[in-house]
Amino acid sequence: MSVNIKIYNQKIEEVGDIKLSDKIFGVKVNEGLVHQAVVAQMANERQVLAHTKDRSEVRGGGKKPWRQKGTGRARAGSNRSPIWIGGGITFGPRKERNFKKKINKKMKQKALLMVLSDRAISNNLAVLDKLEINGYKTKIINNILDNLEKKVFKPSKARIVKSKPKVDIKSKNQKRSLLMINDKKDDKVKFSGRNLAGVKIININNINILDLIKYKNLILTEESVKNLEKKYNGDNF
Repeated sequence: MSVNIKIYNQKIEEVGDIKLSDKIFGVKVNEGLVHQAVVAQMANERQVLAHTKDRSEVRGGGKKPWRQKGTGRARAGSNRSPIWIGGGITFGPRKERNFKKKINKKMKQKALLMVLSDRAISNNLAVLDKLEINGYKTKIINNILDNLEKKVFKPSKARIVKSKPKVDIKSKNQKRSLLMINDKKDDKVKFSGRNLAGVKIININNINILDLIKYKNLILTEESVKNLEKKYNGDNF
């Protein structure tokens, strides 16, 4: 069953509605698949930072510390031995470690559509006709988000990520959790909103499941919805 959602302008005035495709915003949620896709993306973004030197990499050790016999001490061939202070490390973390995880393309795409569907079903989705501003003005973006929170987004229980307890939108203790997806790259919009806590702005080409699952409320432009329906037409699932 298709869902109609209202379209707002930047003054949060209703300017029409749009019919959401079942193939994009009506996919049945499989929490196991969503979890698998999120873990795979997090693992693939992980960097190998820790690296210890083994006995072949530490400095020194060219000369035998003392002769083999007759000193009364244990035999020693190099001060680079792991049992010596300053020697190499045995079984330490190495830079050759590989944390990457593979996931099929269709599985990854379907998991992303599941999160989009969850946002639509949970009333955590809003559509703007466009997202454009003149100049770099954080105040403008903040006003748009304030008006959206007051008029569109209502406390609800999402199926994938549990929502926070219901509180008054005007409460100072309530934290924002908004992901804005623009249909094109716009530095004015991006830089105007990057200092707002709990807000992230990306363009449609950078959409990913980790950002979708991290933020409770989703804001799309009308053109972004059309691009999603064009890209993920559902014929391959």
